[in-house]
Amino acid sequence: MVEVEGLDFERPVVQLEKKIEELKNLDVNEKVDFSQEIASLEKKCEKLKKEIFGNLTPWQKVQLARHPQRPYTLDYINLLMSDFVELQGDRGFADDPAMVTGMAKFKEETVVIIGHQKGRTLQENMVRNFGMAHPEGYRKALRIMKLAEKFSIPIISFIDTPGAYPGIGAEERGQAEAIARNLKAMSELEVPIIVVVVGEGGSGGALGIGVGDKVLMLENAIYSVISPEGCASILWRDVAKAPEAAKALKLTAQDLLGLKVIDEIIDEPLGGVHRDIEFVGRHLEKKIKRYLNELKNLPVEELLRKRYQKFRLLGEFIEVQPRRKEKTEIKKEKK
Repeated sequence: MVEVEGLDFERPVVQLEKKIEELKNLDVNEKVDFSQEIASLEKKCEKLKKEIFGNLTPWQKVQLARHPQRPYTLDYINLLMSDFVELQGDRGFADDPAMVTGMAKFKEETVVIIGHQKGRTLQENMVRNFGMAHPEGYRKALRIMKLAEKFSIPIISFIDTPGAYPGIGAEERGQAEAIARNLKAMSELEVPIIVVVVGEGGSGGALGIGVGDKVLMLENAIYSVISPEGCASILWRDVAKAPEAAKALKLTAQDLLGLKVIDEIIDEPLGGVHRDIEFVGRHLEKKIKRYLNELKNLPVEELLRKRYQKFRLLGEFIEVQPRRKEKTEIKKEKK
């Protein structure tokens, strides 16, 4: 993992944890008993965690979703799956390392895995393009999804991207068309699809692998039509307004559960999943297993009908009738 000082709001916790670690090392090396001091600091640290992480603002959750130590798709594959075999290339242009696809065993059952992948270091991020997939990434995902359908294999999709790559080359190769094709295809796939938002869920880049029968979301992940910075630059022409935009966008897991955009929230430990991925793994494993068993028992027609209804019911629409003009208003118009 990358060594970091911590985000601004979590820095007091990080500093206290470092002091605890130093005392533990002294306890071993100097053979001096610091157990009381360590216990006192640990108690203080737990209290501080609850104060800080128990009342996070939407903007702080955005920062936590982007935490450089947060686990990525390959981390979840290594944690939850076995016998993973990566499948590469879109059979048309190239392979896209920002999108990981392949087959694995989940609880002895074969599944197809799709997910965005960021890098830990600058060099890795250059290769992975910071998790922003090109059109060939979405076409690779579509190829693997069609393979899953052909052999009746369930699909598990991990979302973690700031958005699809907006570069000239990506646009020339049909970025929007590739995402739109995936949306249509995923709505019609005759196999169960479980989607998990593990970090950032940014715009069409997330939706390109985000149409599922069940959509789960980690407690401190985010999911939005646009980044807070992008929203702030459009509405206020000021990126510094990003915290206000984050609040207005309703991008947290709690907001989206209330809006029925997602089906369930996966709890994280205090401070975020990067502090204890095993904790999240246990909860996620149970939920995926439960939903897979539930979805596999549905007839294909019922599976597709439920998926269609799920996305059809998103959003609320109010039809407003045109206001009838009063006679006085009509007379004024004639004059």
